Amino acid sequence: MTNPARFAPAATSAPPADEFDSQAGNPDFVLSLARGLRVIESFESHRDGRSIVEISQSTGLSRASIRRILLTLELLGYVERNRQVYRLKTQVLRLGFSYLSSSSVVEAARSVLERITEQLHESSSMSMLDGAQIVYVARSAASRVLAAGLSVGSRLPAYCTSMGRVLLAALPDTELDSYLRNLKPRAHTLKTMTRIPQIKKAILQVRKDGYAIVDEELEAGLRSIAVPVSTRANRVVAAINVGTHVSRVTRDELMLHCLPALQEGARTLRTILL
Repeated sequence: MTNPARFAPAATSAPPADEFDSQAGNPDFVLSLARGLRVIESFESHRDGRSIVEISQSTGLSRASIRRILLTLELLGYVERNRQVYRLKTQVLRLGFSYLSSSSVVEAARSVLERITEQLHESSSMSMLDGAQIVYVARSAASRVLAAGLSVGSRLPAYCTSMGRVLLAALPDTELDSYLRNLKPRAHTLKTMTRIPQIKKAILQVRKDGYAIVDEELEAGLRSIAVPVSTRANRVVAAINVGTHVSRVTRDELMLHCLPALQEGARTLRTILL
């Protein structure tokens, strides 16, 4: 089973706090809010909680500043403390759900994904690109799910996922080249592409094909196919996919059954999106 947390970047990958200095001359920049959000983000992939020392090491913020932020978050119900260890509470989900409930593409995707899952009896998902990762924003899970840990909010690397390659293919050349220059791919399975020229070639092929198939690169046994979701102005805003098990669905069957269902779903969403 895939554990999406193991694909999340380590907390030490967060930009150092001194990057806030670039906004020092902006009178509208709320430094305390920025620091508070940085602290919340530092909990990613740390299910057992974090201490003030650990948060300080990964964010670059002072312990005194973090202590005040955590006290405020605790009083507001966003974190809880057990001795020296702090954990996020479910209250923090309201921040994400505020976006999900206000996004027309996410709202429209729910019924589309449910229809695809009902038709194919396979799990389907929608994701958006966030830096070097894709973020799941909607999902319809079939009863037989390979990657059971995936849910709304899960993050996976873009370079070795079908939805990630679709979204990367939609980037302008300059942005794609910048992404590839900074990419440090690792092998999640024996089939994961890890050479930059090979990854770029695969992404450029997606541009030509209009879809992406990824075969056991993220997880052994997982085969998936994805297509872009575009607005009526031809701007790619998301990707939708179907994930299957290699023993159950061949690549040819993906093309024959899953691809048309996804393309129909993308067309439906296109008529809704501006």
